[in-house]
Amino acid sequence: MSDKPAKSASSSSSKDASIRYVNLYEADDKIYIRRITGFYQRLRRYTGIPLMLGFLLMPWLVIDGRPAMLFDLPERKFHVLWLTFWPQDAMYLAWLLVISAFLLFTVTVLVGRVWCGFTCPQTVWTQMFIWAEFVCEGDRNKRIKLDAQPWNFEKIWRKSAKQAIWIAISLVTSLTFIGYFTPIRELIVGFFTIDLGLATAFWVFFFLIATYMNAGFMREQFCKYICPYARFQAVMYDKDTLTVSYNPLRGEKRGPRKSGDDYKAQGMGDCIDCSWCVQVCPVDIDIRDGLQAECIDCGLCVDACNSVMDKMGYERGLISFTTEDAIHNGKTKVFRPRLLGYGLMLSIMMGLFVYSIATRVPVGVEAQRDRGVQMYRVAGDRIINVYTLKISNMDRQTHVYDVTIEGPHKFGIDGYRPIPVVEGEVLVVPVRVEVKKADLKKKKTEIRIRARARDNAEITAFHETTFIGP
Repeated sequence: MSDKPAKSASSSSSKDASIRYVNLYEADDKIYIRRITGFYQRLRRYTGIPLMLGFLLMPWLVIDGRPAMLFDLPERKFHVLWLTFWPQDAMYLAWLLVISAFLLFTVTVLVGRVWCGFTCPQTVWTQMFIWAEFVCEGDRNKRIKLDAQPWNFEKIWRKSAKQAIWIAISLVTSLTFIGYFTPIRELIVGFFTIDLGLATAFWVFFFLIATYMNAGFMREQFCKYICPYARFQAVMYDKDTLTVSYNPLRGEKRGPRKSGDDYKAQGMGDCIDCSWCVQVCPVDIDIRDGLQAECIDCGLCVDACNSVMDKMGYERGLISFTTEDAIHNGKTKVFRPRLLGYGLMLSIMMGLFVYSIATRVPVGVEAQRDRGVQMYRVAGDRIINVYTLKISNMDRQTHVYDVTIEGPHKFGIDGYRPIPVVEGEVLVVPVRVEVKKADLKKKKTEIRIRARARDNAEITAFHETTFIGP
């Protein structure tokens, strides 16, 4: 694919205008990234390492005798640290996704796409694969020469070593990811003893291949064409959004020169047109062309440009994390309505989410009137309704639940015998609810069925239903 600005054939066209022809069926040229050191490169490393350690170690942690993070799909239980979630708790997942979206919006308005450049798994894994290229094949110019030369022993062993590291990283990634759905100790033993179930083995090799292809070959293609974030990020940007930017007021007119030349007398800017900012870019764009959807704000071009400015004896910051307002007006407005609005909504939603989790009751109770019998029965001076009672124990401990009926009259319950309900069990039992006929004043009466754990009064759930009378 060619994604470079095309020059107009007409001499009367404006010099500033450019047309970008995009052919989705044409392959991109291979990107050879130059290795660079600097503040943002170190920052990417220090933000990626905690992410990797958290991802790799979490399945191995044990809390209360079980993995700290385990999504047990067959049992429909999701263990997250000290909590266990059930399908009934799906609202928490939806809530968490909404909070994540607003967090992303808030961060984007403030500091652009730093998530993409520093902590996105796509970036972190691609960075590891590029590191393997540096180790086995050398820096940019060496890799270009290596690919151009005919196959020989050196090329074979360097390419093979790189592929071996790629496969090893992909295998560890795949086993760790599946370890969030299957106890990882059993998974590792089963993998190396060739004793995995067919479904488990399929997913292990599926994610191995997916990681290998994505971080090894797709790389910037994912950011450019698949990730939806790049498509709507510009909607959230404003003139005070902090993002990687080139300062054309300082850099233009660009061009090569010797160190020590009086380039300003020649009408030139600080940019020496060395193209280092392009050579280090993982998505192969020229930041000097302005804001582009492909840019992930990784800051590598900032480090590259600063190193060139140091060599030339110029002031740093020709390319920097800055704002449009700062470039043109020399100031940035941090607190602005959009940012404050996102921050307020995010704070409210996070507060409500934490409160809801903290006050979550690990028991559920339901009652459904039995359709196989009459709507009500008359036994002497009493009216009886029959219900199917379901008590779901969503706690990590076994509990005995007492059931009572709350309503405007003195309702009694018959047929329920308190028994221990183990973790994850759903107790289903038919019960009869009765009341004196003389007490009923209308055909339908609202009642509430309460289930309370004997050993912990805070574990209480209610279900509202109706009692039918004559």
